[in-house]
Amino acid sequence: MIYIITMICVIGIAIGQIMFKMSSSALSRTGSLFSYETLILLIPALSLYGITTLAWIWVLQKIELGKAYPFMALAFILVPIGSHFFLGERFNTSYFVGVLLIMIGIIVTIRATS
Repeated sequence: MIYIITMICVIGIAIGQIMFKMSSSALSRTGSLFSYETLILLIPALSLYGITTLAWIWVLQKIELGKAYPFMALAFILVPIGSHFFLGERFNTSYFVGVLLIMIGIIVTIRATS
C-alpha cells in the first residue's frame, strides 16, 4: 500500500509540473498573475503540490527516504511524456536513451535498498 501512495505522489508531482507549465503559458498570454486564465491553472497546480507534499510526508513516516526517493526519479520520465501529450513537445532519440538509463537506475536503486 505504501508504494501505491508513493506512486500517487510521483504522478501528482508530474501532473503539477505540467499544470505549472500551462499556467506559465497563460501568464505569458495574459500578462497578469491574477487573470482568470492563469489562476484557473495555477491554483489547482499549487493545491495538488500541497496535497502531494502532505502525502509524501506520510510516506516518509512509513519507509526510509532511501527506499522512497528513487521513485521520485520517475517524474523525470512522466513529466516529458505528459508534456508531449498535453503540450505537444517533441523529443529526439537521445531523450529516449536517457529515459531508459533512468529506468535502469531506478530498478537498480530500488533493488539495492530492498
